[in-house]
Amino acid sequence: MTVSLESMYGLDVAAIDAGVVLVPVPWEATTSYGRGTAKGPEAIRAASRQVDLFDVALARAGHELDIAEIGVAMLEAEAGLIERSARASELGGQVVRAHDEGRSEEAAAAREKVNEASVWLNDHVGDLVSTWSDRARLCGVVGGDHSVAFGSIRAHAARSPGLGVLQFDAHADLRVAYQGFVDSHASVMHRVVEQLPDVARLVSVGVRDLCAEEFAVAAGSADRIVPFYFADLARRRDRGDTFDATARDIAETLPERVYVSFDIDGLDPSLCPHTGTPVPGGLSLAEADAVLRAVVASGRRIVGFDLCEVAPGPVGEWDANVGARVLLKLISCALASQHD
Repeated sequence: MTVSLESMYGLDVAAIDAGVVLVPVPWEATTSYGRGTAKGPEAIRAASRQVDLFDVALARAGHELDIAEIGVAMLEAEAGLIERSARASELGGQVVRAHDEGRSEEAAAAREKVNEASVWLNDHVGDLVSTWSDRARLCGVVGGDHSVAFGSIRAHAARSPGLGVLQFDAHADLRVAYQGFVDSHASVMHRVVEQLPDVARLVSVGVRDLCAEEFAVAAGSADRIVPFYFADLARRRDRGDTFDATARDIAETLPERVYVSFDIDGLDPSLCPHTGTPVPGGLSLAEADAVLRAVVASGRRIVGFDLCEVAPGPVGEWDANVGARVLLKLISCALASQHD
């Protein structure tokens, strides 16, 4: 069999025939530090072809999934989306430059256009996710910066009222806005908790870079936001708790239906050195795996996911290689969690 270079994980399957459909969203309009996340979906697709599909941990737990038989396909990014992304990214850069140079009116005009483009993006992603969730067993989003998660979370929450969002992230993303961008990658979870009443709880894991206002929002949320800060995870480890026990505690805070929003910078930056806003510390791949497996073992159902902020470096494919493996873990655990 000849395998197409455009295939995911070396599987030649059309999206209409795949059990798992991935929506690529190469968007980074509000990126505030390093760029490159718009190249993430295609880089992950390319790196995925050399990833083995067998999961030892899930198989030992009794979840023997035939990913090849189920089928995984990534859609082609639409030309209109790519063009809008490029334009919005250019405008985003203009905002930063104009603000730094004291040209406030010019910055405001460009910022408004980016905010308008972000509204379009949320609707576009939501429509795609809703459509493919009707056609496939599972639909996930591959970004792009973390702002692309909002449309997907909104679509899944509408289908699963009472949804819990499990966020892997170095940042809280609870700012009202950042640099004037309402739909910023730094404010996506603020918009989730403020605008999506069907999301019952946000559980964040690995956060280690946030402002005082974000900390206050979480603390004052009456347990609608439950953070497992990286410092708290480290403290548990230092007092002798196993990470498996911590992972079970994380899983037990979630509702029955779960959406996983995975910002790659939640991991140790040695695993994602070119992501836009790397932060020292972070989870190992084994720790992230343990949390996802604990969710599966608890009987909860993962109904959707996104993977964001993977930015390929100028040489090699390390970031994309790790991203492809995290993506496969999200797919495998979501499938293993499904029960009717």
